[in-house]
Amino acid sequence: MKLFVAVSSVCVATLSANCAGHSGSGARASGLSAVAVDEAAPEVAEPIYEGGLAAGWHSSGHAPYEATKNQPARVRFDNDGDWILSKPALSGDYGGVAFRVKAPIGEGEFLEVRLDPRSGSPLGAVKVSPDHRTDLGDGWALVVIPMNELNPDRIPFERVVFHSFRPFGTDWVLLDKIGLIKGGSRARVAFPSAPGNSAPMRIACEAKATRISRAIYGIAGVDATQIAADFGAVIHRWGGNGMSRYNWELHVANRASDWFFENDEADDYARFLANNVAHGKETALTVPILGWVAKDSTSYSFPVSVYGPQGKTDPSRPDAGDGTKRAPSGAKIPPGPPGRTSVPAPPEWLKRWVAAIRANDAKIGKRSVDQYILDNEPMIWNTTHRDVRPDPLGYDELLDRTIQYGTAVREADPEAIIAGPAEWGWPNYFFSAKDAAAGFDRKPDRRAHGDVPLVEWYLGKLHEHEQKTGVRVLDVLDLHYYPQANKVYSDESDPITAALRLRSTRSLWDPTYVDESWINEPIRLLPRMQEWVDKNYPGRGISIGEWNFGGEAHITGALATAEALGRFAQFGVTSAFYWTLPPPGSPSIQGFLAYRNFDGKGGHFLDWYLRTTSSEGASLFASRDEEGKELVAVAINMSPDTALIADFDVGACGPVLSRQAYVYTRGAPGFAAKEAVRSPATAFDEPLPPWSITVLRMDFAQPMAGNLER
Repeated sequence: MKLFVAVSSVCVATLSANCAGHSGSGARASGLSAVAVDEAAPEVAEPIYEGGLAAGWHSSGHAPYEATKNQPARVRFDNDGDWILSKPALSGDYGGVAFRVKAPIGEGEFLEVRLDPRSGSPLGAVKVSPDHRTDLGDGWALVVIPMNELNPDRIPFERVVFHSFRPFGTDWVLLDKIGLIKGGSRARVAFPSAPGNSAPMRIACEAKATRISRAIYGIAGVDATQIAADFGAVIHRWGGNGMSRYNWELHVANRASDWFFENDEADDYARFLANNVAHGKETALTVPILGWVAKDSTSYSFPVSVYGPQGKTDPSRPDAGDGTKRAPSGAKIPPGPPGRTSVPAPPEWLKRWVAAIRANDAKIGKRSVDQYILDNEPMIWNTTHRDVRPDPLGYDELLDRTIQYGTAVREADPEAIIAGPAEWGWPNYFFSAKDAAAGFDRKPDRRAHGDVPLVEWYLGKLHEHEQKTGVRVLDVLDLHYYPQANKVYSDESDPITAALRLRSTRSLWDPTYVDESWINEPIRLLPRMQEWVDKNYPGRGISIGEWNFGGEAHITGALATAEALGRFAQFGVTSAFYWTLPPPGSPSIQGFLAYRNFDGKGGHFLDWYLRTTSSEGASLFASRDEEGKELVAVAINMSPDTALIADFDVGACGPVLSRQAYVYTRGAPGFAAKEAVRSPATAFDEPLPPWSITVLRMDFAQPMAGNLER
């Protein structure tokens, strides 16, 4: 069965004369931007229709349908008709549905596909979008819809249904080469060279390589049950709003403003640590410095029986209110005593917890906590935890709490890595909650502290504390970061948002990029953080305690994730934690797999970062091993419709013994492996399809040039 895989655009058999390859570098001839693909990819597990119905399959539905032997099916979708292809007792684990379609000229988007189970309601229909479709020429398009979109819960089904999601005329639609593709397979695809824009890329092996911290591949907010089935994450952060009031002795916490300020049962930290140890994962443990933790699993802060009717109440507990008055007022209700839900948690309480952890470590012979994080987003405590902390936090109290609780951790665990202040975002890098309450234009708290931005002042004072006392209470500067541009951190994937999402990643590093949000100035987060550290408290690491660029179900979510991880490696970030974790089977998870398991066999980005240069619209990140005989590079094409021909210069590394590429494109179920190339070249071309991630693994006969910066 002939099928095509979505890699960029594809040569049609009748146009094969225009699909000639190329060699060398420089300008490319215009013409078809085309890539021929192996006829066996993606691998079809269950043929349905190719010039006729496959054995065991039946056609039905209200849509008029005509079939001529060895010809595409002709279907009309007027009068809201369905075309149903069914096979009773169908079974198997499939990766998605693939087919070719030719619609009348000018019709635009109209088609949707769904799967019907053996019993119960039909599954949700998926609209065929540009992300699923690759133009083949002559009006034909290849469509590949992954199973994670059609049937994420893997419910047994026996019907594939085609339908128009909008009114459609009486013209015929041609459909052919319909099949269910193999589940979990990494289709082997032949990717001959193709016309496209030239993109010079260089890997500077002669420059000093810098160590990459494995802890940049972190996730946050997961519980112990999610640890075994992840995607190569190295470190798991125990964190989030609820952990500010986690009681380690009772395993309870308060949900704060996230859910009616209710106490509830929480995961047992010991089980979380044990699961991480058992699965070879590191742990970053958020520890409370707020001063109050939950006293039980049942109390709540704003009972209707005490405070009267409120704006909202817990549907399952009508007496638990949200702490606001009913409309039209909506005013916040002043909280009662913290003891309604909580008990004091002074530094001594935290010291006992860390001591208990270390005592258990001594029993098992392993360290179970690799990083302690001093609470979560303290400058918005007066919002998230206003039931026990209604007053805004200021410079002095943040410093005092950091010193007191950080010292408690250090005394119980002298080798601990301690991170803070875990602030939520841009305003609180520069101002305190007191400044926010009074107005950033007035900034009374900052003015009272020499008009120095909060993070810089915080680092400088902790440096002074260590010089004065000899006690170091901060090892890592930890800040959270989420893009603030409209709809970027969301599930939206319209063309404007998708393009903005990718541009927003430049806020991590680019000094020329003015953030397209209310911030409206260059952020350059990673170099800024390093400058703050170098100026105010040299030697501290930097950590992004939470981050996420949204679009998890869209190819741009994958590209943004891969871009962020590459920048973390480039700028020597100590640790970084994706919030929370990419959904299994989602495009965004492929951004992680590019660095953690691109070949399905544990292939990963290596331990030493190499400097690179790349062209506009593309990114290149490269790594080498300790010995210098292996190199792994990740190339990202940010353009939705322009293929690039990457002209790789690896001359400074020495002759390449062999290389192999793995490619992820929109609509694909995962990375597809290309044929390995054995050649001693120091320069070569590699096609980068539109909106794609390409991982290149190279082997060298002799250790590559360059030094390691230890």
